[in-house]
Amino acid sequence: MLNRLDLRNRPSGWEPSSELPRPTIAGDEPREAVRSIINEVRADGDAALRRLTARFDRVDITDVLVPEEQLAQAVDQVAPDVLNAMRAAIDGIEQFHQHQVRPVESYERNGMRIRASQRPVQSAGLYVPGGRAEYPSTVLMTAVPARVAGVKNIVLCVPPDPTRGQVAPSVLAAATLAGVDRVYQVGGAQAIAAMAYGTETIRPVDVIAGPGNVYVALAKQEVGGDVGVAAAFAGPSEVVVVADDTADPHFAAIDVIVQAEHGPDGLSWLVTWDESVADAVCRAGDELLLSSPRANEVRSTFAEGGYVALVDGPDQALAVVDAIAPEHLELQCRDAEQMADRVNNAGAIFCGNMSPASLGDYVAGPSHVLPTYGSARFASALTVADFVKDHHVISASSETMSTLGPHVVALAEVEGLDAHAESIRLRLRSLDEAGR
Repeated sequence: MLNRLDLRNRPSGWEPSSELPRPTIAGDEPREAVRSIINEVRADGDAALRRLTARFDRVDITDVLVPEEQLAQAVDQVAPDVLNAMRAAIDGIEQFHQHQVRPVESYERNGMRIRASQRPVQSAGLYVPGGRAEYPSTVLMTAVPARVAGVKNIVLCVPPDPTRGQVAPSVLAAATLAGVDRVYQVGGAQAIAAMAYGTETIRPVDVIAGPGNVYVALAKQEVGGDVGVAAAFAGPSEVVVVADDTADPHFAAIDVIVQAEHGPDGLSWLVTWDESVADAVCRAGDELLLSSPRANEVRSTFAEGGYVALVDGPDQALAVVDAIAPEHLELQCRDAEQMADRVNNAGAIFCGNMSPASLGDYVAGPSHVLPTYGSARFASALTVADFVKDHHVISASSETMSTLGPHVVALAEVEGLDAHAESIRLRLRSLDEAGR
Protein backbone atom coordinates (compact mmCIF):
# COMPACT_ATOMS: atom_id res chain seq x y z
CA MET A 1 0.00 0.00 0.00
CA LEU A 2 2.59 2.56 1.11
CA ASN A 3 6.36 2.79 0.74
CA ARG A 4 7.89 2.24 4.17
CA LEU A 5 10.61 4.46 5.69
CA ASP A 6 12.30 3.59 8.98
CA LEU A 7 13.51 6.86 10.50
CA ARG A 8 14.16 5.55 14.00
CA ASN A 9 17.41 5.79 15.95
CA ARG A 10 18.71 8.87 14.19
CA PRO A 11 21.50 10.88 15.87
CA SER A 12 20.91 14.07 17.82
CA GLY A 13 20.47 17.07 15.54
CA TRP A 14 19.20 14.92 12.68
CA GLU A 15 17.45 16.90 9.94
CA PRO A 16 14.45 14.99 8.52
CA SER A 17 14.59 16.83 5.20
CA SER A 18 17.90 15.10 4.46
CA GLU A 19 16.12 11.75 4.13
CA LEU A 20 12.52 12.54 3.22
CA PRO A 21 11.54 12.07 -0.41
CA ARG A 22 9.94 15.16 -1.92
CA PRO A 23 8.42 15.60 -5.36
CA THR A 24 9.84 18.28 -7.58
CA ILE A 25 7.39 20.92 -8.74
CA ALA A 26 8.28 20.55 -12.38
CA GLY A 27 11.17 20.45 -14.76
CA ASP A 28 11.90 22.69 -17.70
CA GLU A 29 9.48 20.93 -20.05
CA PRO A 30 6.24 21.71 -18.14
CA ARG A 31 7.37 25.29 -17.53
CA GLU A 32 8.11 25.82 -21.21
CA ALA A 33 4.74 24.29 -22.13
CA VAL A 34 2.99 26.66 -19.74
CA ARG A 35 4.84 29.68 -21.13
CA SER A 36 3.89 28.64 -24.66
CA ILE A 37 0.22 28.38 -23.68
CA ILE A 38 0.30 31.79 -22.00
CA ASN A 39 1.88 33.38 -25.07
CA GLU A 40 -0.68 31.72 -27.33
CA VAL A 41 -3.58 33.11 -25.29
CA ARG A 42 -2.05 36.57 -25.18
CA ALA A 43 -1.62 36.53 -28.95
CA ASP A 44 -4.90 34.93 -30.09
CA GLY A 45 -7.39 35.47 -27.25
CA ASP A 46 -10.66 33.55 -27.51
CA ALA A 47 -9.51 31.65 -30.60
CA ALA A 48 -6.59 30.26 -28.60
CA LEU A 49 -8.93 29.27 -25.77
CA ARG A 50 -11.13 27.34 -28.20
CA ARG A 51 -8.11 25.57 -29.76
CA LEU A 52 -6.58 24.69 -26.41
CA THR A 53 -9.89 23.46 -24.98
CA ALA A 54 -10.29 21.14 -27.95
CA ARG A 55 -6.69 19.93 -27.56
CA PHE A 56 -6.58 19.36 -23.81
CA ASP A 57 -10.22 18.85 -22.78
CA ARG A 58 -11.46 17.24 -26.00
CA VAL A 59 -14.44 19.61 -26.16
CA ASP A 60 -15.27 21.97 -29.01
CA ILE A 61 -16.71 25.14 -27.52
CA THR A 62 -18.38 27.86 -29.53
CA ASP A 63 -18.68 30.36 -26.70
CA VAL A 64 -16.20 30.78 -23.87
CA LEU A 65 -18.90 32.24 -21.60
CA VAL A 66 -21.47 29.90 -20.04
CA PRO A 67 -24.92 31.37 -20.86
CA GLU A 68 -26.95 32.78 -17.95
CA GLU A 69 -29.88 30.49 -18.72
CA GLN A 70 -27.59 27.46 -18.34
CA LEU A 71 -26.54 28.74 -14.91
CA ALA A 72 -30.15 29.18 -13.89
CA GLN A 73 -31.15 25.73 -15.13
CA ALA A 74 -28.27 24.08 -13.27
CA VAL A 75 -29.86 24.72 -9.87
CA ASP A 76 -32.92 22.71 -10.96
CA GLN A 77 -30.73 19.88 -12.24
CA VAL A 78 -29.03 19.26 -8.89
CA ALA A 79 -30.61 16.99 -6.28
CA PRO A 80 -32.25 18.78 -3.32
CA ASP A 81 -29.98 17.11 -0.76
CA VAL A 82 -26.92 18.34 -2.66
CA LEU A 83 -28.31 21.89 -2.79
CA ASN A 84 -28.99 21.72 0.95
CA ALA A 85 -25.42 20.56 1.53
CA MET A 86 -24.12 23.46 -0.56
CA ARG A 87 -26.17 25.94 1.45
CA ALA A 88 -24.89 24.44 4.71
CA ALA A 89 -21.33 24.72 3.43
CA ILE A 90 -21.87 28.34 2.35
CA ASP A 91 -23.21 29.19 5.82
CA GLY A 92 -20.13 27.72 7.51
CA ILE A 93 -17.69 29.35 5.09
CA GLU A 94 -19.40 32.74 5.50
CA GLN A 95 -19.39 32.55 9.28
CA PHE A 96 -15.70 31.71 9.44
CA HIS A 97 -14.57 34.36 6.96
CA GLN A 98 -16.73 37.16 8.34
CA HIS A 99 -14.49 37.10 11.42
CA GLN A 100 -11.54 38.00 9.18
CA VAL A 101 -13.00 41.30 7.98
CA ARG A 102 -11.21 43.93 10.03
CA PRO A 103 -12.87 47.16 11.09
CA VAL A 104 -11.05 50.45 10.56
CA GLU A 105 -8.23 50.62 13.10
CA SER A 106 -6.69 53.89 14.23
CA TYR A 107 -4.36 55.28 16.84
CA GLU A 108 -2.62 58.56 17.65
CA ARG A 109 1.05 59.21 18.31
CA ASN A 110 2.89 62.52 18.65
CA GLY A 111 -0.10 64.42 17.33
CA MET A 112 -0.32 62.13 14.28
CA ARG A 113 -3.40 60.03 13.52
CA ILE A 114 -2.86 56.77 11.62
CA ARG A 115 -5.74 54.76 10.19
CA ALA A 116 -5.62 51.34 8.59
CA SER A 117 -8.55 49.93 6.64
CA GLN A 118 -9.16 47.09 4.21
CA ARG A 119 -10.29 47.67 0.64
CA PRO A 120 -11.35 44.75 -1.57
CA VAL A 121 -9.85 44.26 -4.99
CA GLN A 122 -12.31 45.13 -7.74
CA SER A 123 -12.26 41.76 -9.50
CA ALA A 124 -11.28 38.19 -8.67
CA GLY A 125 -10.79 35.27 -11.04
CA LEU A 126 -11.39 31.86 -9.52
CA TYR A 127 -10.08 28.58 -10.91
CA VAL A 128 -11.83 25.26 -10.24
CA PRO A 129 -10.34 22.02 -11.59
CA GLY A 130 -12.27 19.50 -13.67
CA GLY A 131 -11.61 16.46 -15.76
CA ARG A 132 -11.21 13.66 -13.22
CA ALA A 133 -14.08 14.91 -11.05
CA GLU A 134 -16.39 17.86 -10.51
CA TYR A 135 -15.67 20.18 -7.61
CA PRO A 136 -18.60 22.38 -6.57
CA SER A 137 -17.01 22.58 -3.12
CA THR A 138 -14.03 24.45 -4.56
CA VAL A 139 -16.40 26.99 -6.09
CA LEU A 140 -17.78 27.66 -2.61
CA MET A 141 -14.37 27.66 -0.93
CA THR A 142 -13.09 30.37 -3.28
CA ALA A 143 -16.16 32.44 -4.14
CA VAL A 144 -17.57 32.87 -0.64
CA PRO A 145 -14.35 34.34 0.87
CA ALA A 146 -14.13 36.72 -2.12
CA ARG A 147 -17.72 37.79 -1.66
CA VAL A 148 -17.29 38.26 2.11
CA ALA A 149 -14.24 40.41 1.33
CA GLY A 150 -16.47 42.67 -0.77
CA VAL A 151 -15.16 41.87 -4.26
CA LYS A 152 -17.65 43.33 -6.76
CA ASN A 153 -16.78 41.24 -9.81
CA ILE A 154 -16.21 37.50 -9.31
CA VAL A 155 -15.60 35.27 -12.32
CA LEU A 156 -14.93 31.56 -12.54
CA CYS A 157 -12.97 29.42 -15.01
CA VAL A 158 -13.60 25.68 -15.08
CA PRO A 159 -12.84 23.13 -17.83
CA PRO A 160 -15.84 21.54 -19.54
CA ASP A 161 -16.56 17.88 -18.87
CA PRO A 162 -15.63 15.92 -22.02
CA THR A 163 -18.48 13.44 -21.48
CA ARG A 164 -21.07 16.22 -21.29
CA GLY A 165 -19.39 18.73 -23.57
CA GLN A 166 -20.05 21.44 -20.99
CA VAL A 167 -19.45 22.37 -17.35
CA ALA A 168 -21.03 20.04 -14.78
CA PRO A 169 -24.41 21.28 -13.42
CA SER A 170 -23.24 20.91 -9.81
CA VAL A 171 -20.40 23.38 -10.45
CA LEU A 172 -22.74 25.85 -12.15
CA ALA A 173 -25.27 25.53 -9.33
CA ALA A 174 -22.57 26.18 -6.75
CA ALA A 175 -21.47 29.26 -8.72
CA THR A 176 -25.04 30.57 -8.73
CA LEU A 177 -25.53 30.00 -5.00
CA ALA A 178 -22.15 31.53 -4.14
CA GLY A 179 -22.76 34.73 -6.12
CA VAL A 180 -20.32 34.24 -9.00
CA ASP A 181 -20.99 36.81 -11.72
CA ARG A 182 -19.77 34.92 -14.80
CA VAL A 183 -18.55 31.41 -15.56
CA TYR A 184 -16.18 30.58 -18.42
CA GLN A 185 -15.86 27.02 -19.73
CA VAL A 186 -12.11 26.99 -20.05
CA GLY A 187 -9.46 25.31 -17.89
CA GLY A 188 -5.76 24.69 -17.52
CA ALA A 189 -2.92 27.15 -17.91
CA GLN A 190 -4.93 28.84 -20.67
CA ALA A 191 -7.60 29.84 -18.16
CA ILE A 192 -4.99 31.42 -15.88
CA ALA A 193 -3.55 33.34 -18.85
CA ALA A 194 -7.00 34.56 -19.88
CA MET A 195 -7.82 35.84 -16.40
CA ALA A 196 -4.42 37.49 -16.07
CA TYR A 197 -4.24 39.23 -19.44
CA GLY A 198 -7.76 39.14 -20.84
CA THR A 199 -9.28 38.07 -24.16
CA GLU A 200 -12.16 39.37 -26.26
CA THR A 201 -14.59 37.74 -23.82
CA ILE A 202 -12.70 37.55 -20.51
CA ARG A 203 -11.61 40.77 -18.84
CA PRO A 204 -8.39 40.69 -16.82
CA VAL A 205 -8.84 40.42 -13.06
CA ASP A 206 -6.93 41.76 -10.07
CA VAL A 207 -6.44 38.48 -8.17
CA ILE A 208 -6.49 34.83 -9.23
CA ALA A 209 -7.29 32.11 -6.68
CA GLY A 210 -7.99 28.41 -6.69
CA PRO A 211 -6.19 25.05 -6.87
CA GLY A 212 -5.24 23.00 -9.89
CA ASN A 213 -2.74 20.60 -11.34
CA VAL A 214 0.95 21.36 -11.74
CA TYR A 215 0.36 23.22 -15.02
CA VAL A 216 -2.22 25.50 -13.41
CA ALA A 217 0.02 26.16 -10.42
CA LEU A 218 2.99 26.92 -12.68
CA ALA A 219 0.84 29.24 -14.79
CA LYS A 220 -0.05 31.20 -11.66
CA GLN A 221 3.64 31.50 -10.87
CA GLU A 222 4.30 32.79 -14.39
CA VAL A 223 1.63 35.52 -14.28
CA GLY A 224 2.33 36.52 -10.68
CA GLY A 225 3.38 40.15 -10.60
CA ASP A 226 1.10 41.05 -13.49
CA VAL A 227 -1.84 39.93 -11.35
CA GLY A 228 -2.24 39.00 -7.70
CA VAL A 229 -1.97 35.27 -7.01
CA ALA A 230 -3.59 34.02 -3.83
CA ALA A 231 -2.74 31.22 -1.40
CA ALA A 232 0.76 30.27 -2.47
CA PHE A 233 1.28 27.09 -4.51
CA ALA A 234 -2.15 25.41 -4.50
CA GLY A 235 -1.32 22.26 -6.42
CA PRO A 236 -2.05 18.51 -6.11
CA SER A 237 -3.45 17.34 -2.79
CA GLU A 238 -1.39 16.24 0.24
CA VAL A 239 -2.04 14.70 3.65
CA VAL A 240 0.01 13.53 6.60
CA VAL A 241 -1.74 11.38 9.22
CA VAL A 242 0.07 11.05 12.56
CA ALA A 243 -1.32 8.05 14.42
CA ASP A 244 -0.67 6.19 17.67
CA ASP A 245 -2.42 3.23 19.30
CA THR A 246 -5.51 5.35 20.03
CA ALA A 247 -6.20 5.74 16.30
CA ASP A 248 -8.76 3.57 14.54
CA PRO A 249 -6.77 1.87 11.74
CA HIS A 250 -9.67 2.17 9.31
CA PHE A 251 -10.06 5.89 10.06
CA ALA A 252 -6.35 6.50 9.51
CA ALA A 253 -6.29 4.37 6.36
CA ILE A 254 -9.27 6.02 4.69
CA ASP A 255 -7.89 9.47 5.47
CA VAL A 256 -4.58 8.58 3.82
CA ILE A 257 -6.60 7.36 0.83
CA VAL A 258 -8.90 10.42 0.71
CA GLN A 259 -6.35 12.90 -0.61
CA ALA A 260 -4.70 10.30 -2.85
CA GLU A 261 -7.92 9.74 -4.81
CA HIS A 262 -7.46 13.15 -6.44
CA GLY A 263 -4.84 11.49 -8.63
CA PRO A 264 -1.10 11.69 -9.36
CA ASP A 265 1.54 14.13 -8.06
CA GLY A 266 0.07 14.35 -4.55
CA LEU A 267 1.44 13.10 -1.22
CA SER A 268 -0.07 10.68 1.31
CA TRP A 269 1.88 9.98 4.50
CA LEU A 270 1.30 7.95 7.64
CA VAL A 271 3.67 8.79 10.49
CA THR A 272 3.74 6.64 13.63
CA TRP A 273 6.05 5.51 16.43
CA ASP A 274 4.21 2.19 16.78
CA GLU A 275 5.04 -0.45 14.17
CA SER A 276 1.86 -2.40 14.95
CA VAL A 277 -0.15 0.73 14.09
CA ALA A 278 1.65 1.00 10.75
CA ASP A 279 0.86 -2.64 9.98
CA ALA A 280 -2.80 -2.29 11.00
CA VAL A 281 -3.34 0.86 8.95
CA CYS A 282 -1.74 -0.68 5.86
CA ARG A 283 -3.94 -3.78 6.17
CA ALA A 284 -7.02 -1.60 6.57
CA GLY A 285 -6.01 0.43 3.54
CA ASP A 286 -5.65 -2.67 1.38
CA GLU A 287 -9.17 -3.73 2.41
CA LEU A 288 -10.65 -0.32 1.66
CA LEU A 289 -9.03 -0.11 -1.76
CA LEU A 290 -10.73 -3.32 -2.86
CA SER A 291 -14.05 -1.45 -3.00
CA SER A 292 -12.77 2.01 -3.98
CA PRO A 293 -14.07 3.27 -7.36
CA ARG A 294 -10.95 5.45 -7.61
CA ALA A 295 -8.48 2.73 -6.65
CA ASN A 296 -6.36 3.35 -9.75
CA GLU A 297 -5.89 7.03 -8.88
CA VAL A 298 -5.01 6.12 -5.29
CA ARG A 299 -2.46 3.48 -6.29
CA SER A 300 -0.92 5.91 -8.78
CA THR A 301 -0.41 8.48 -6.04
CA PHE A 302 0.89 5.88 -3.57
CA ALA A 303 3.44 4.58 -6.07
CA GLU A 304 5.30 7.90 -6.17
CA GLY A 305 4.06 9.81 -3.14
CA GLY A 306 2.70 7.35 -0.56
CA TYR A 307 4.77 6.62 2.55
CA VAL A 308 4.56 5.21 6.05
CA ALA A 309 7.29 6.62 8.26
CA LEU A 310 8.34 4.92 11.49
CA VAL A 311 9.74 7.37 14.04
CA ASP A 312 10.98 7.23 17.62
CA GLY A 313 8.13 9.23 19.16
CA PRO A 314 5.91 12.34 19.01
CA ASP A 315 8.84 14.78 18.93
CA GLN A 316 10.39 13.15 15.89
CA ALA A 317 6.95 12.86 14.28
CA LEU A 318 6.52 16.63 14.57
CA ALA A 319 9.98 17.19 13.09
CA VAL A 320 8.98 15.05 10.10
CA VAL A 321 5.70 16.96 9.76
CA ASP A 322 7.47 20.32 9.74
CA ALA A 323 9.92 19.08 7.11
CA ILE A 324 7.08 17.89 4.84
CA ALA A 325 4.95 21.02 5.51
CA PRO A 326 1.80 19.23 4.34
CA GLU A 327 -1.38 20.72 2.96
CA HIS A 328 -3.51 18.66 5.39
CA LEU A 329 -2.28 17.31 8.74
CA GLU A 330 -4.35 14.90 10.82
CA LEU A 331 -3.33 14.17 14.41
CA GLN A 332 -5.05 10.92 15.36
CA CYS A 333 -3.20 10.50 18.62
CA ARG A 334 -3.20 11.42 22.29
CA ASP A 335 -3.06 15.11 23.20
CA ALA A 336 -3.75 16.09 19.61
CA GLU A 337 -4.58 19.73 20.32
CA GLN A 338 -1.41 20.15 22.39
CA MET A 339 0.57 18.63 19.55
CA ALA A 340 -1.12 20.97 17.09
CA ASP A 341 0.23 23.95 19.05
CA ARG A 342 3.75 22.68 18.36
CA VAL A 343 3.33 22.35 14.58
CA ASN A 344 5.06 25.07 12.57
CA ASN A 345 4.33 24.06 8.98
CA ALA A 346 0.92 22.83 7.83
CA GLY A 347 -1.93 24.24 5.78
CA ALA A 348 -4.74 22.94 8.01
CA ILE A 349 -4.59 20.74 11.13
CA PHE A 350 -7.31 18.29 12.17
CA CYS A 351 -7.25 17.03 15.75
CA GLY A 352 -8.63 13.71 16.94
CA ASN A 353 -10.23 10.65 15.42
CA MET A 354 -13.48 12.49 14.63
CA SER A 355 -11.82 15.34 12.73
CA PRO A 356 -11.04 14.05 9.24
CA ALA A 357 -9.76 16.41 6.58
CA SER A 358 -12.99 15.69 4.67
CA LEU A 359 -14.78 18.04 7.09
CA GLY A 360 -12.41 20.80 6.08
CA ASP A 361 -12.86 19.91 2.41
CA TYR A 362 -16.58 20.64 2.57
CA VAL A 363 -18.27 22.19 5.59
CA ALA A 364 -15.96 23.21 8.47
CA GLY A 365 -15.63 26.80 7.22
CA PRO A 366 -11.96 27.58 6.52
CA SER A 367 -11.16 27.38 2.82
CA HIS A 368 -9.85 24.08 1.52
CA VAL A 369 -7.58 25.96 -0.88
CA LEU A 370 -4.31 25.32 0.94
CA PRO A 371 -0.57 25.61 0.31
CA THR A 372 1.11 22.53 -1.19
CA TYR A 373 4.62 21.41 -2.24
CA GLY A 374 6.07 22.60 1.06
CA SER A 375 4.82 26.17 0.66
CA ALA A 376 3.10 25.86 4.05
CA ARG A 377 6.52 26.87 5.39
CA PHE A 378 5.70 30.46 4.41
CA ALA A 379 2.07 30.54 3.21
CA SER A 380 -1.45 30.00 4.49
CA ALA A 381 -4.90 28.92 3.42
CA LEU A 382 -6.98 31.12 1.15
CA THR A 383 -8.65 33.80 3.28
CA VAL A 384 -10.38 37.17 3.00
CA ALA A 385 -6.89 38.69 3.19
CA ASP A 386 -6.15 37.35 -0.31
CA PHE A 387 -8.90 39.56 -1.73
CA VAL A 388 -8.23 42.81 0.12
CA LYS A 389 -5.56 45.47 0.37
CA ASP A 390 -4.60 47.51 3.41
CA HIS A 391 -4.90 51.28 3.07
CA HIS A 392 -2.92 53.41 5.51
CA VAL A 393 -4.09 56.98 6.07
CA ILE A 394 -1.65 59.28 7.90
CA SER A 395 -2.67 62.71 9.18
CA ALA A 396 0.17 64.63 10.85
CA SER A 397 0.19 67.92 12.80
CA SER A 398 2.60 70.65 13.82
CA GLU A 399 3.35 68.65 16.95
CA THR A 400 4.26 65.64 14.79
CA MET A 401 6.59 67.74 12.66
CA SER A 402 8.33 69.28 15.65
CA THR A 403 8.76 65.95 17.43
CA LEU A 404 9.51 63.52 14.61
CA GLY A 405 10.66 65.79 11.80
CA PRO A 406 14.32 66.02 12.97
CA HIS A 407 14.53 62.21 12.94
CA VAL A 408 13.40 62.17 9.30
CA VAL A 409 16.06 64.75 8.43
CA ALA A 410 18.79 62.69 10.12
CA LEU A 411 17.85 59.47 8.35
CA ALA A 412 17.36 61.11 4.95
CA GLU A 413 20.78 62.80 5.16
CA VAL A 414 22.45 59.47 5.95
CA GLU A 415 20.82 58.01 2.84
CA GLY A 416 21.86 60.97 0.71
CA LEU A 417 18.26 61.89 -0.13
CA ASP A 418 18.39 65.63 0.30
CA ALA A 419 14.94 66.38 -1.11
CA HIS A 420 13.42 64.07 1.50
CA ALA A 421 15.24 65.99 4.21
CA GLU A 422 14.38 69.37 2.70
CA SER A 423 10.64 68.55 2.66
CA ILE A 424 10.89 68.41 6.44
CA ARG A 425 13.31 71.35 6.87
CA LEU A 426 10.93 73.64 4.99
CA ARG A 427 8.11 72.76 7.35
CA LEU A 428 10.29 73.08 10.43
CA ARG A 429 11.44 76.54 9.32
CA SER A 430 7.80 77.50 8.67
CA LEU A 431 6.86 76.44 12.17
CA ASP A 432 9.86 78.28 13.61
CA GLU A 433 8.95 81.50 11.77
CA ALA A 434 5.31 81.23 12.85
CA GLY A 435 6.38 80.88 16.48
CA ARG A 436 8.49 84.00 16.56
